[in-house]
Amino acid sequence: MTADPVEIMWQGRFITAKREGKWEYVGRARNIRAAVILAIDDGHVLLVEQYRVPLKRACIELPAGLIGDETEGEAVEIAAARELEEETGYRAARIDEIGEFSSSPGMVSETFTLVRATGLDRVHDGGGVEGEDIIVHRVPLDGVTEFVAAQRALGKMVDVKLLLLLGGGIVADGR
Repeated sequence: MTADPVEIMWQGRFITAKREGKWEYVGRARNIRAAVILAIDDGHVLLVEQYRVPLKRACIELPAGLIGDETEGEAVEIAAARELEEETGYRAARIDEIGEFSSSPGMVSETFTLVRATGLDRVHDGGGVEGEDIIVHRVPLDGVTEFVAAQRALGKMVDVKLLLLLGGGIVADGR
């Protein structure tokens, strides 16, 4: 298949809108990537809640952050450790890379690297950097389905990556 040339339609500090033939999509600018952290400790998972402007409401998510947005060539594990501590206040003894994934391949060229963080030690309250106003939720693994249902009932959005924790229940319930 012959690739059409890529036309940059618009570029900001963090995203770029592109056209390739008749296909339009967005991607991260400057080769910035993302790390998503599955932080599990003592039978609990760390989730974060943050207002997301595109959704116009709070969203329940796994902790995550950008790789290389401030330091070019930053290692995934370093960025993930930094973001986990900034957002949740927990420091991980170990971070293992699980793999690379795409969340919306028909519209976004961005992929993310999923990592597992273990050996967690709470070093501060978390909340992110100035202006992020992140709320940290430490949820029992066997209570994730109920927690997510309660948050959805309050009008909050749930990030697709939480299907990682909900998938079995959705399939088993036939929903």
